[in-house]
Amino acid sequence: MPTLGAIADDFTGATDLATTLVARGFRTVVTVGAAPLAPPPAGGGGAADAVGRAVRDADAVVVALKSRSAPAEEAVSDSLAALEGLRAAGCARFYFKYCSTFDSTPRGNIGPVTDALLDALGVTGPTVVVPSFPATGRTVVDGLLYVHGEPLEDSPMRHHPLTPMRDSDVGRLLRPQTRRPVSLIALGKVREGPAALRDALGVPELSGSLVVVDAVTEEDLGTIAAATPDHPLVTGAAGLAAGLRGPRVTAAAPGPDTARAPAASRPGDPALILSGSASAATRAQVAHARDAGLPCRKLDLDALRGDFEAAVEDLVAFARSCWEESTDRPPLIYAVADLADLETGDRDAGPGGVPASALVEKALAACAERLVAAGARRVLVAGGETSGAVVTALAVRALSIGAPIAPGVTWASARSRVDGREHGVDLALKSGNFGATEIFTEAWSTLA
Repeated sequence: MPTLGAIADDFTGATDLATTLVARGFRTVVTVGAAPLAPPPAGGGGAADAVGRAVRDADAVVVALKSRSAPAEEAVSDSLAALEGLRAAGCARFYFKYCSTFDSTPRGNIGPVTDALLDALGVTGPTVVVPSFPATGRTVVDGLLYVHGEPLEDSPMRHHPLTPMRDSDVGRLLRPQTRRPVSLIALGKVREGPAALRDALGVPELSGSLVVVDAVTEEDLGTIAAATPDHPLVTGAAGLAAGLRGPRVTAAAPGPDTARAPAASRPGDPALILSGSASAATRAQVAHARDAGLPCRKLDLDALRGDFEAAVEDLVAFARSCWEESTDRPPLIYAVADLADLETGDRDAGPGGVPASALVEKALAACAERLVAAGARRVLVAGGETSGAVVTALAVRALSIGAPIAPGVTWASARSRVDGREHGVDLALKSGNFGATEIFTEAWSTLA
């Protein structure tokens, strides 16, 4: 029976958090969408019952939503439905996971969702806000968010097509989004240890506040986790989970090996890379894959707008022909190679006004569905919105966390139902900003 329930605002964030929880000794399952998480009935069967059994046997459950860029009202509604499901599954403590670069707009969705969750839980005390994730270069000092030592507003995130981040002050970003007071606890207090931090959070002046807490190292995150075990809800990036200690951490078994799921695929199975991200990190990964000789095909937005079905079938035929030559070099289908591609696509929504970003998601999801039906059993997806579209198209209900690839990126085994059949598939859902430059060529080596 799970005790920790988490709500992630996108699919890559869900697997990111689940990876950290597994490493801390939590047997973790990621469920997709806000569907009820009821335990399986006696003698039951089918996909819903399989999800119920996985939830029952987990220590932690992460609900993956596609709410980061949704309208605020929809994000709140989906998050409350996820909370209801997690409470019904037995969870008593909760974690709202958002991006370590605090991806949001002046309206949300971090503030509105946090407010709604706190209202539903009846929380009157302070709630921590911890976007730091040192393993991926995200730190907070004096309430300012840095990306690899660079202020957020100066980082490549300022060019994000959906949530351009042009301010580094987490409190200033959050205040317009929430009804609650926003406060700060600086790094010096964190470095005094868990007891001092717990006392600082307990002062009456912070009651009902959202409290941005500085953190630069994993030790800082451990201090925050140790100071907040009785908080019904914590909020932050996946880094905060690095301070938790799961039930499978013992002297004999540190945790990950006893909590990690086996692969669903076998070496030599057809593999595929789908990249919808426009981030600087992913653009570098695309460039490396091309230089390394992976077979690559860039989405043609004009062709997709002109005859969507024909353009997708051409991409499917390309990938299948690559497999016929060799399964050692996975084909890459990508949307953006440089910022000029992004700017051109966003300026011209084309006939019917379909934005480039929506067209990219639709095309890559269609490719995923058809290529899994054609035999793909290992699929690496780059981009949070793209990952949500792909997982939805593959009708995946749950992800079991397997071998890690990089900080914040992991393989997960899943059951996909496409073309009227069920297939075991290994999925890696990569945030656009995460992963080494070589990830598209090296990720496969971590699978058994």
